[in-house]
Amino acid sequence: MPPSYADRLLTWFDDHGRKHLPWQQPRTPYRVWVSEIMLQQTQVTVVVDYFTRFMTRFPSVESLASAQVDDVLSLWAGLGYYARGRNLHKAAQVLCEQHAGKLPADLAGLEALPGIGRSTAGAIVSMGFDQPAPILDGNVKRVLARHAGIDGWPGRSAVARQLWALAEDRLPSGRFADYSQASMDLGATVCTRHAPACHACPLNADCVAHRSHRTHELPAPKPKANRKRRRSQLWLIRNEQGHYLLERRPPVGIWGGLWSLPEADDATTPPLALVEPPRPGPVLVHELTHFTWELCPMSALARGAQAIADGDNMSWYAPDNLPGVPAPIRRLIEEDRAP
Repeated sequence: MPPSYADRLLTWFDDHGRKHLPWQQPRTPYRVWVSEIMLQQTQVTVVVDYFTRFMTRFPSVESLASAQVDDVLSLWAGLGYYARGRNLHKAAQVLCEQHAGKLPADLAGLEALPGIGRSTAGAIVSMGFDQPAPILDGNVKRVLARHAGIDGWPGRSAVARQLWALAEDRLPSGRFADYSQASMDLGATVCTRHAPACHACPLNADCVAHRSHRTHELPAPKPKANRKRRRSQLWLIRNEQGHYLLERRPPVGIWGGLWSLPEADDATTPPLALVEPPRPGPVLVHELTHFTWELCPMSALARGAQAIADGDNMSWYAPDNLPGVPAPIRRLIEEDRAP
């Protein structure tokens, strides 16, 4: 009887899989959880340094739960998709309140926590607890869709159901942590989106896409939508000490909960009295998942010492000691400071 799908994948993993990523040294449920949240929509090469800094500051669920959300988001700045950081912090608090600071070892218990979906829960169960659970991240979807010849965009519910059934059906009888890691590694390093290395794939003998020369077609891409553009004016106001006025954004939406430059509808009503009329700065074009955002800064100097009421949700920050701010905002401030 020929080796199974799982056996071939595990044999390949023994020789070619990634075994020295920071969240594998050691591999604990907490470290797996944090890494999986960071890896959503983000490349491994980007996550490594963020993960290392995050673990140094928050080595346990308890340390994360007791932190201020600003401290958490300051270490998340630059990773994007900031709701992930907020949900990580909320979930840690729930774990301390309801689970004695321990992650549940079952899918239902994990999916009940903020920010943990079905695939992330499966990754925690399989890689954190070495128990059987399917995963279906982007890499795994691509491998399964090609190997089984599944047509359609994986984001469609009917296609997703097929892929989940395959992921469940192909689970091994053991080595669950290694199998999940192998599934992701194969998609990341061999069965890549473009120009997959089919000659090096342990599954090529019965891969439908390879045998039918359809690797460029599967999985089907997401249907294209008209990309929108948004234009926002930002107040880039500094005081006599060189500190910048920041405003906390609403808890939901883009950059939710982070500190940013105050946003304005027009240039005629600044949030504070100014020494002179503001001057427009270079427009910064920021690409987000669903639209292009044009950030138009208006640079100005505030007049004298002006008190800011607590309810205004604003504060002055030194440019060398900024709180959790999005990377584009940090860039605008750095450019404004440049001579």
